[in-house]
Amino acid sequence: MNKKRTKISKISKMHFLKLLFRSSLFLLVFVLYIMNRGQNSEGFIPFISRYPLFTFIIWLVFVIEMLIRFFPSKVESLGCQKQFDTFFKQRKKSAKPKIQSRKRTFFVAVFWILLNSIIAILYYNEIIDAGILILISLFYSVSDMICILFFCPFQTWFMKNKCCTSCRIYNWDFAMMFTPLIFIKSFYTWSLFAIAFILFLRWEVSIRRYPERFAENTNAALSCGCCEEKLCHHKGQLRGFLEKNKNHLQLKGSVVLNSSTQNIKEIKHSIQNKGQYNLHRKNEIK
Repeated sequence: MNKKRTKISKISKMHFLKLLFRSSLFLLVFVLYIMNRGQNSEGFIPFISRYPLFTFIIWLVFVIEMLIRFFPSKVESLGCQKQFDTFFKQRKKSAKPKIQSRKRTFFVAVFWILLNSIIAILYYNEIIDAGILILISLFYSVSDMICILFFCPFQTWFMKNKCCTSCRIYNWDFAMMFTPLIFIKSFYTWSLFAIAFILFLRWEVSIRRYPERFAENTNAALSCGCCEEKLCHHKGQLRGFLEKNKNHLQLKGSVVLNSSTQNIKEIKHSIQNKGQYNLHRKNEIK
């Protein structure tokens, strides 16, 4: 029997559009950065400031995304909307909410602080510039969508939650995304992080005040039976594809590796022969 395929949800379509937009934005800014560095101009931040409309539009897009998170919305994932009473479906039996441990949450926070502390040290020692900080922030934004749609290291290695819907740190995304921007003195960068941090604080306060909304054993809306997004299916389909084609991919990878190894050996052998020929010619001349 053929397995019934799960149709892509509206929320998933929105995430794919965000992934496309953020990836395109990252590539565009990366190209602009390389061009700017190649021209040895006055710096990347003044270079961007020459295009105020472009900067304003990008800033506005992210601001609107964050402002939507402050209110109940059907265009956002339940993962970030579970903090609102609108999306709370109380279980019949009262129970103590089972939320992911504070210890795991603490490890994620420490990891993120350490990672961005290293970035800050590199920046203040002038090893990287403000343009790299912007690129890192945009890279984080692309990674955010990859975590939702395909693979999330925080879910797999740290939090151990079953899916995005039950994620304890879902609304940390913008604060994490814009962390590198706090080192750049600008209205755009600081305002983005400020809004993201307020969103983060709102989330943490909600968890303390309404823990029952964040646990599946107390909020039926977080159960698989009530899920309409089916984001986990995309990750499952990807894992299934990789598992199904594992041998083929390994074989193809081995062929490419062997081909590369053979080419390197041929080049090395050619260089050795050429060296021996040149040496022989020199001896004949003498």
